[in-house]
Amino acid sequence: MGQKLAGKVAVVTGGNSGIGLATARQFAAEGAHVFITGRRQSELDAAAKQIGPSVTAVQGDVAKLADLDRLYAEVKRQKGRIDVLFANAGVLENVPFGSITEEHFDKLFNINVKGLLFTVQKALPLIPDGGSIILTSSVVSLKGFGASSVYSATKAAVRSFARCWTTDLKDRKIRVNALSPGPIKTPMGDQIPEEVAEHITASVPMGRFGTADEIAKAALFLASDDSSYITGAELFVDGGAGQV
Repeated sequence: MGQKLAGKVAVVTGGNSGIGLATARQFAAEGAHVFITGRRQSELDAAAKQIGPSVTAVQGDVAKLADLDRLYAEVKRQKGRIDVLFANAGVLENVPFGSITEEHFDKLFNINVKGLLFTVQKALPLIPDGGSIILTSSVVSLKGFGASSVYSATKAAVRSFARCWTTDLKDRKIRVNALSPGPIKTPMGDQIPEEVAEHITASVPMGRFGTADEIAKAALFLASDDSSYITGAELFVDGGAGQV
């Protein structure tokens, strides 16, 4: 079996843990040189050790545009291009409607929407024609879970970006797809109280949380030529949670 991303250059934001780390590991195993970002240097260093030699870790916060500039300056200096961009960094916080604060709203939209938008826009000069962009959305983009209206709205925005940017970038043959996980066992998912986790599991036809590696395999599919005729799509990896 040939490596699916041999010689490719990939960027994974939020690559220091969870889905981002699992995907960065998968991309590297398939032959890519992977740049990962994260806000916490200690986690980034640990992640880079797990990924192996073909990784560059650049500390940064996607909500800070200067950090994105610094990331892409480093990518340009080292590799000169980005074949695969996985705009994955995001935060999850649930606040019941009636108790939403301006701080909660601003934090989630700054990271999940503004940060993701500029992660992609600032990368465009480095992405060759025919590149692949993957955006992490969520099954919440089409469900109406309680206490998650702001988070869900950010992910619906991300889904919309995938459609619009597909049109914007079609002349460059750059594919843009959204990857929408259901409930996944990650450090972010571990914050969920046990009784809530049981309720969530009961609503998933496959009867369990997914793993970060299961998302990584789907991201690899969207990154590689295996999905060469897929753009503007939303791929659910959710155990059926959003489908039935």
